[in-house]
Amino acid sequence: MMHNIDINKMNRLMEENEDARQIISQLLENHQVTVSTIAHEIRNPLTLISSALQIMQVQHPEVTEFSHWKQTMDDVNFMRQLLEELSTFNNGNTLHYSVFSIEHLLKNIAISFAISLDEADSDIEFSSSIPDKLGKYTGDKIKLEEVLLNLLKNAKEAIAGKGTILLTASRKKNVLTIQIKDSGCGIPAENIDSIFEPFKTYKQGGTGLGLSLSKRIVEAHDGSISVASREGQGTTFTVKLPI
Repeated sequence: MMHNIDINKMNRLMEENEDARQIISQLLENHQVTVSTIAHEIRNPLTLISSALQIMQVQHPEVTEFSHWKQTMDDVNFMRQLLEELSTFNNGNTLHYSVFSIEHLLKNIAISFAISLDEADSDIEFSSSIPDKLGKYTGDKIKLEEVLLNLLKNAKEAIAGKGTILLTASRKKNVLTIQIKDSGCGIPAENIDSIFEPFKTYKQGGTGLGLSLSKRIVEAHDGSISVASREGQGTTFTVKLPI
């Protein structure tokens, strides 16, 4: 994966040299195709393996008592999740545009998330403040929903037991600001600068692609995503989108 400094150098080179721009664009396109192809080719047989293991467990329930069985199943599921997120990450900046009400999207997300907390009998108190008449938005509705649900999921996982999550939205001129604030464990100062890097994760079972994918999707919409956090006091993610 390329780091930000590499991307900045590449962008400057593309701006200064037309031949370089064409060559780099083709290389990036080939890279995306290669990554997607590899992920697809590995995911197919892995799905068959996972299905076979599940059938074995149904037909022979005693295998669940075998040493390392649970760990094996967990590892297979993690690999499937990783390949799925890798494929999604690779196509994160490919948008399918439509015009929709950003207000309705946010309210639907808030309702869905609140229902998920109720179904899980969670002690988390969730609230939202979404004003009317935020206006129409042109973007990839599905990918933006994915970003916000991922941020809400992270907020939920950051809270052990009781806590609060607040989703707010506001519009100032042509900029839409969406914030997700939680009262969770917070992020250590030494980790803040790297949380958006691909494959960087500080939570057990994480792939390290969720936040980096969110950043890629938001930036593909010409927006920005930032984080403010204090360990033990909570975290606030802020997404800004031109509207």
